[in-house]
Amino acid sequence: MKKVLPLLTSTAYFPPAHWFAVAHQLEDWRIEAHENYQKGGWRNRCRIIGPNGILDLSVPLEKGKHQKKPVQEVTISYRYDWWREHEQSIRTAYGRSPYFEFYAEELFSIARQRPATIWELNEGLISKLSQLLQLKAPPVSTSDFISPKDEDFHRSKDLPDSLLPYPQVFSDRFGFTPGLSVLDSLFCLGPQAKLQIGKLLNE
Repeated sequence: MKKVLPLLTSTAYFPPAHWFAVAHQLEDWRIEAHENYQKGGWRNRCRIIGPNGILDLSVPLEKGKHQKKPVQEVTISYRYDWWREHEQSIRTAYGRSPYFEFYAEELFSIARQRPATIWELNEGLISKLSQLLQLKAPPVSTSDFISPKDEDFHRSKDLPDSLLPYPQVFSDRFGFTPGLSVLDSLFCLGPQAKLQIGKLLNE
């Protein structure tokens, strides 16, 4: 019997939907808590789709993006009210979706508390999202740094980048758009979003 490997990802701001679907199937999701911050990826960024197409939302960080700074120490900038802009963009994108009114305020309330670090913000969001999606096993933070050479994990870069097609708010304009934040599938599908995975892994 082949060993089922856990999923290992970085922290992420409203992570990609397929991470949650894979984690639900594997029932074991680890979030790397001891890496240094790296620009790129989804650590302080998410992707949604609105009436004008794809939109990336980025959380501004204090003093730039320090690649050698521990990810748990990277602080968020509140020099302007960026969250108000994010919230308005999410409302514009998903206000007409079937499950928006059921979940939006619970998620918005986390960022409105102005967490000090990107780790704290993401941890609160991912915990709430895992609860709303009713994951079999919520993600846990790693206790030590895991080497990129460690082969005992499924890594996010090796996953399929999309869920099975489902009705999106602007499907009539753009067709099905893959690779979006979990916000898209959560607001469109509710708890069933975690089940919309196609071919999971080459096992």
